Amino acid sequence: MDAIFIPQLTKAPERTEEFQVNESLPGLETLTPVRGTVRVQHQVNYLEVSGQAETIITCTCNRCLQQYNQRLAVNTKEIIWLDANADQLEDLPLEREVPVEDLVETLSPDGYFYPSEWLYEQMCLAIPQSQLCDCNCPGILKTNANSSDNIVDSRWAALKNLKNQLPE
Repeated sequence: MDAIFIPQLTKAPERTEEFQVNESLPGLETLTPVRGTVRVQHQVNYLEVSGQAETIITCTCNRCLQQYNQRLAVNTKEIIWLDANADQLEDLPLEREVPVEDLVETLSPDGYFYPSEWLYEQMCLAIPQSQLCDCNCPGILKTNANSSDNIVDSRWAALKNLKNQLPE
């Protein structure tokens, strides 16, 4: 997807651009291309961006470490404010308090909007934080209950001797 020059968007029919997506997004490892649509509409002082897309990713279960495939789908809408000061770099301190009203996305009204970057961010936000192959996943199963008695690494021998000296 090509970048959209924001002033050019005002000359589009209904001030809207719509893209069909059927491609791999750089930085996002997927088994299938990302398929869907992205719609960008210029609303004078903000952009209304919406998108529906889906793909399949490979996840690793947090309990048993087995890999499994997961369908990843987004259906989202976002408002991005147009602010002439958005591209100006400020000499800010490393730490500062930010008011809640400043926690918004802004772009310069004379700049570019990158739909592929926006879609990449939305897909990354949709990746589940807790990755489980099954809600009843038991985790890594212990294969032999007596395997703790067998010392695999000789560096643990002193600890085993100390354990044997302790009363039970």
